Amino acid sequence: MYRPESEQISVFENESFFQFQGLNPNNDWVRLAKLIPWAELERRYAQTFTSKLGNVGTPARMPLGALIIKERYGFSDEDTVQEIRMNPYLQFFIGLPAFQHEAPFDASTMTLF
Repeated sequence: MYRPESEQISVFENESFFQFQGLNPNNDWVRLAKLIPWAELERRYAQTFTSKLGNVGTPARMPLGALIIKERYGFSDEDTVQEIRMNPYLQFFIGLPAFQHEAPFDASTMTLF
């Protein structure tokens, strides 16, 4: 089952986001996030869920973003999750609405992505 969530805050329409949160709009991860058509990917991803039963699926941006981070840096699954946990730019890239100190998912779930 899949339920599309509300979209992440658009920092590109609200420049004050960077002033209060401290994210640099010129950071590579922020710029790459702006280039990827997340809404279209989310729409296509949602179409693959035909059942209305079962656990709700993860938003597409999280696993896809994590895999991009993993491949770009050559990290293991464990290192990918650890880096995401510590880096607000990576958390923004995978679509989290705000920085969190906890890992957004367990490294073992990356085998399911």
